[in-house]
Amino acid sequence: MINIPKKVIERFIKQTGKFQRILKKASDSDINEADTVKIVVDILSDVFGFDKYHEITSEYAIKSTFCDLAVKVNDDVKFLIEVKSVTIDLKENHLKQAINYGAHEGIKWVILTNGRVWKGYIIELKDSINFDEVFEIDFLNINPRKHEDQQKLILIAKEGLSKDVIAEYQERTKCVNRFVVGAILLNKSSLEMIRRELRKLKPGLKVDINEIESILKNEVIKRNIIEGDDSKEANKLIRKCIAKAKRIHNKNGAV
Repeated sequence: MINIPKKVIERFIKQTGKFQRILKKASDSDINEADTVKIVVDILSDVFGFDKYHEITSEYAIKSTFCDLAVKVNDDVKFLIEVKSVTIDLKENHLKQAINYGAHEGIKWVILTNGRVWKGYIIELKDSINFDEVFEIDFLNINPRKHEDQQKLILIAKEGLSKDVIAEYQERTKCVNRFVVGAILLNKSSLEMIRRELRKLKPGLKVDINEIESILKNEVIKRNIIEGDDSKEANKLIRKCIAKAKRIHNKNGAV
């Protein structure tokens, strides 16, 4: 959890409700994208703490094309922001232009928003351009007096940049998610622990690890948690951590 300065929390509390009302009215009025951009700029300034005149740039040019907004601190672009009309539901295909912008310029973070919802994505360049959603903030349902909602707002706030809170949040979500928990449950050490606990229930109880694994896979854990690319990534992460732990153990044992 991030320790948020009191003055930042006070700003969240003072400004968030005002913009929730503005966004609801804008949605009812079906305002266009250009007017939504104006509201987003004010939110970036009044809620998230960026200087409207020096740190928020509209029509940021890359390769003779433009992104709706860019957030710059000390001339370093921190976010590219793609804005859609307040009434439009956000979809990944809205990101294509901003992702290409970011990949070309080496900008790591892209935000897609309609004012009501804010989605943060990380761009990763491997063999091709890849991007993953890291967070989503439902601004209309944020309660700035709640600690957990303050932790969401700080992800975009200027004060979070110096602590690199988005990167920290991304690393945490890589480790703490349903796919990793599912993979840990099916790990051999976890299966052995479950068998030990079952044996405590009845002396002499015979239970095989394969039986426990079958129960978990077929009756406890949802299939989409243990299959697919996310599950493969989770297992890869666990194998990497186990291998690292073994190397450290062997190194310390050799000393």
